[in-house]
Amino acid sequence: MPAAIIVSHGQPSDPDPAQADLERFTARVAEALPGWHVGAATLAAPGALDAALDAAGPAPLVYPLFMTEGWFTGDNLRKRLSGAQEARVLRPLGVSSELPDLAAEVLRDVLAVRGWLAGETQLFIAGHGSGRSPNSARDTRAFAEAVAQRMRFAEMRVGFVEQAPYLADQAAGLGAQAICLPFFAAILGHVIDDIPEALDGTGFQGVRLDPIGCAPGVPALVARALLAEAAQTPR
Repeated sequence: MPAAIIVSHGQPSDPDPAQADLERFTARVAEALPGWHVGAATLAAPGALDAALDAAGPAPLVYPLFMTEGWFTGDNLRKRLSGAQEARVLRPLGVSSELPDLAAEVLRDVLAVRGWLAGETQLFIAGHGSGRSPNSARDTRAFAEAVAQRMRFAEMRVGFVEQAPYLADQAAGLGAQAICLPFFAAILGHVIDDIPEALDGTGFQGVRLDPIGCAPGVPALVARALLAEAAQTPR
């Protein structure tokens, strides 16, 4: 039986709700993968990854539900998988070539509901950023540029929680015909606190979307990535 584990960062200060959220997401992925074992583990939940590895058996595929390629999806995750037999780590959600298409679908739906035109609407991508590594900003900007290739907004801005240009600076002056799309995987931490605080502080009156990782099409996207990787596995 093919096996996969979906891994996310989770919430170190309160790991159980984030683990439960990931398990619900994983159940939706599993619906698209009949005959597979699909487990879930947040890195913040003690013992969750070890338990998921035990349940998966040898050679599981590991899908990082992260938005950037960096320390967590590279050194940290691979180190924690070092005892797992032939575990293979896929590229994370945030760099999926399908994600900009999915985002464009979400944005077109918002425009249609509002009766707005993209060419008259501002788009604000809210990302994490990092004061220690360029990877987060790099992958956020790559996503924004890919969305811009698919849809011509009047203006697109990118702002970050942990580095310049900061969220509040980039959100300042956005008009009422604006959309904020968080480049995050789940409704946790920064999405609950920092992004609303920045938008409220600048008087943002536009549409506030859930993170792109919560879009309805993401479980199917993850399932397709796992199927594609499994198809390349020598038998």
